[in-house]
Amino acid sequence: MSDGKHYALEAFFGAALGDTASYTPHARHLGMRVVEMGPGFGVCVLPYRDELIGDPARRVVFGGAITTLLDHTSGLAVACALEVLRPIATIDLRVDYLRAAAPGVDLYARSECYHVTHAVAFVRAWAYERERDDPFASCLATFMLGANYSENPFEALITPDEPEGQ
Repeated sequence: MSDGKHYALEAFFGAALGDTASYTPHARHLGMRVVEMGPGFGVCVLPYRDELIGDPARRVVFGGAITTLLDHTSGLAVACALEVLRPIATIDLRVDYLRAAAPGVDLYARSECYHVTHAVAFVRAWAYERERDDPFASCLATFMLGANYSENPFEALITPDEPEGQ
């Protein structure tokens, strides 16, 4: 990259290839897809589906699904900011809903990991329908690095499967 830094997920930067969101079961269940990845940022989409409606009268998506979209995209930005993949866990996630999301359309989130320390990563994100400059929600989040020793879902992207019997 132009800043001279090596990123663990660098080979996947650019428009998403394949289904990189499928490595996180909850994101896969909601139908999220990664749209783009880059140094310290990620863009994901949550396709509109009737089962995600939280307000039947207005047909808008449930706020919990939007929070999940922002959380997942923020975690992706952290993974894209790391030189070596480490397990991460959300410490704090604050979502400000600026207005209701438009009904019947896919929802997007873009996140930027703007600072990484030895133990914590800091992210800002926003959710929008059509134009990034017209968000319906914004988010600030912090993530613990090396949070646990469980398998990192992004690890499957860069580690080939071991042949059986090894």
